[in-house]
Amino acid sequence: MEQAPTSRLPRTVVIVPAYNEALNIEQALDDLRRRAPWADVVVVDDGSSDATARIARAAGVPTLSLACNLGVGGAVQTGYQYALRHGYEAAVQFDGDGQHRASEIEHLVSGLAAQQADLVIGSRLAEGIRFRFHPLRFIGNRLLSALVSRIAGRRLSDPTSGFRAASSRAVRFFARYYPQSYLGDTAEALVWASRGGLKIVEVPARMRQRKAGTSATGSLRGFLHTLRIVLAVLVDCLEERIRPEP
Repeated sequence: MEQAPTSRLPRTVVIVPAYNEALNIEQALDDLRRRAPWADVVVVDDGSSDATARIARAAGVPTLSLACNLGVGGAVQTGYQYALRHGYEAAVQFDGDGQHRASEIEHLVSGLAAQQADLVIGSRLAEGIRFRFHPLRFIGNRLLSALVSRIAGRRLSDPTSGFRAASSRAVRFFARYYPQSYLGDTAEALVWASRGGLKIVEVPARMRQRKAGTSATGSLRGFLHTLRIVLAVLVDCLEERIRPEP
């Protein structure tokens, strides 16, 4: 894929939260280097006990190592604080497990201006995109989709997708306000953003299946956590709205 001139795109940083992703992080960073060389990258090592941070630093990528495991929400918020501190105009959340495709980043970032959006979600379920979910995870995703779409006032087919681009306005918002609970970094973050007045849109995005490691979201325990997020989202709706800075 031919890369767009950087003059066409906002100054962007790709936030890569990673916890014990030594088997995947090198491939993910290589994909970013080859497919999105116009974007800067920062890895947030979420208290990994393996060689994740060492591998990222050996690849020449700025790496923030958290003293303990905060969870994805804490790692992603750290990345947004880094983006805000360094004056980036856009930030992209990109998983360190190799599922996200760097070739799709330009599409997400371009959507910020093209659709006058604050947050662009890469959806695995839009316009015929095929992605294989564990049955329990698919049910949970459908349940959250119906609820989050109702709250956001627009159809969001894939609220648990962690592949998304944020405008400078959304960067400021998330650097200050970001949910820390399980799946809060995906579905609940969308509720906070929507109720905070940020415009959210979706674009189709092809993703890879995980090749190494395991995901908790495909288990019964993960499904029960999804139900807990549904309850958390309903509670969020009873709280006062968060107003972002202009």
